[in-house]
Amino acid sequence: MPETGDTETAPEAKPSKRPLMIGIVLALLGAAAGFYTMWSGLIPLGGGHGSIAQGPAAGAAASDMPMGDLVFVPVVPVVVSVGQGAARSHLRFAAELEVKAAHKSDVENLMPRIVDVTNTYLRALKLADIEDAQALIRLRAQLLRRMQVVTGEGRINDLLIMEFVLN
Repeated sequence: MPETGDTETAPEAKPSKRPLMIGIVLALLGAAAGFYTMWSGLIPLGGGHGSIAQGPAAGAAASDMPMGDLVFVPVVPVVVSVGQGAARSHLRFAAELEVKAAHKSDVENLMPRIVDVTNTYLRALKLADIEDAQALIRLRAQLLRRMQVVTGEGRINDLLIMEFVLN
């Protein structure tokens, strides 16, 4: 006959917090290692070839490039109409191109093509495209890439927007 007095079950053991603590410690170590790797420069920032994130000198750090090697070539200012009907506005755009001194004359000779590309791109914009908070960043990246295609690889390092006024 079975005993009925000892029918109580053993209390359940609480799950161990040891795996959770090990996970937290490993996550913190991984975060610290990632921070140190990026901070020390072991992994270069920026995207692939031609990325806007690479900044000046297309991949070289700004401090690596001698300042005497850079010149700025002004782009002819452009005024385009944006929008339609009563919502028509005018966009005044002026910029300068950061180029290596050796390529200055090449870029100046191609200025009519650069202005044409600028004009064509800006005329294709809608008013909503310009009013967006990130518009200037996108516009700068798009224009820089188009200008680099026109002038050839490695001639234009950066595009500096000097004036961007919507009236």
